[in-house]
Amino acid sequence: MYLLTKQFQKSVKAVAVIRYSLTCLFLLCFAQKSYTQDLPAADYLYRAELIYANVWKDYQAQANPGLFTENYPSAQNDSLTYLQGSAVKERPVSFLWPLSGMFSATNALVSIPAVKEKYKPYLIKIISSVEQYRDTTRSPVGYQAYPVKFEKADRYYDDNGLVGIDEMEAYFNTKNPLYLQRAKTVFTFIISGWDDQLGGGVSWLEGHRDQKPACSNGMAALVALKIYQATKDPHYLNWGEKFYGWMYEHLRDSSGVYDNDIKPDGKVNKTFWTYNSGSMLEASVLLYQFTGNKLYLKQAQQLAISTYTQFKSASPDSPLLFKIDLPWFVTILFRGYEALYLQDGNKQYITAVEKDLNYAWQHSRDQYGLLTHSWKPNPADLKKPKWLLDENCIAELYARLYRLKDHSAN
Repeated sequence: MYLLTKQFQKSVKAVAVIRYSLTCLFLLCFAQKSYTQDLPAADYLYRAELIYANVWKDYQAQANPGLFTENYPSAQNDSLTYLQGSAVKERPVSFLWPLSGMFSATNALVSIPAVKEKYKPYLIKIISSVEQYRDTTRSPVGYQAYPVKFEKADRYYDDNGLVGIDEMEAYFNTKNPLYLQRAKTVFTFIISGWDDQLGGGVSWLEGHRDQKPACSNGMAALVALKIYQATKDPHYLNWGEKFYGWMYEHLRDSSGVYDNDIKPDGKVNKTFWTYNSGSMLEASVLLYQFTGNKLYLKQAQQLAISTYTQFKSASPDSPLLFKIDLPWFVTILFRGYEALYLQDGNKQYITAVEKDLNYAWQHSRDQYGLLTHSWKPNPADLKKPKWLLDENCIAELYARLYRLKDHSAN
């Protein structure tokens, strides 16, 4: 009887262990499903439109129609650290960089046939907003960091690259030749900063030669290549190859990703950001498309592997696959992954960002429906005001995911 009792107890314990294990497995699968499930394309379009509507509504600068605030809710007491020199206090309206994200998000929505006509008026409004930063008092004409009606401000080559890219996307979406012409004007401004120091490249900021960064030169390559895509003018293909070649030679790290910048003395700032590699990934795919040179495709595939290795989350406990350095930075990397996927069909990298974004959507939105900077539900982050650039890129990402899913379905 004692033996039977012991055996029975062992059986009960064994069953209990199995049930516990199955319960844990179920909970794990449930947690995984909450952000890895393959959602219908319509869900992604819904999310893109919802976050875009929230941003458009919440970030409007009431005292300055057509412009946007830097944060929401906005107390105008934030210190902005992404400009030259010491920290700058938040202003009544945003600087150009965060606004450019609205331009990109709007282009992404306009590129979707099902909602193209709905968002065309928004595109016209956003382009009018961006034009408030256009400085015609200096030659060549370029876009400054803050609206010209308020003050004379610095002109950044990377900002102008972003405007040029989006002017070209607006041209592809509408075929309006004005947007193509503006992109050409932007590119003229960018190459005015090219010099022979360090073998070429442009600096970060007009009039300052303290660094030549990946952000300025990577975006310049993309502007040139997108203009070439539209015009087939070899002038722009040559420039695209020049910017790409300079970056590959001077800022490509031994790890395969791209360094942040190089100083006049040749010292390299080995800080890695997702977007610096993202712009080069997209550029390499475009160069492969335009030249047929398979070396560019190989370089793109190598860079995709390197970024996936370099930027994956270091913590096994993290719910995210990537380290989110900046949501917008990850969006630029996603553009590169998207371009490569459309060439080689490898969906691994697209899926990784998709999973992280879905987790963020389901777990890190605050009371206003805005996502945290970290894409994690940290209580402190949930309470903080949200930066315009961190939010508008979510609409772009979901619009791009919708296009990919809709394309695959057809």
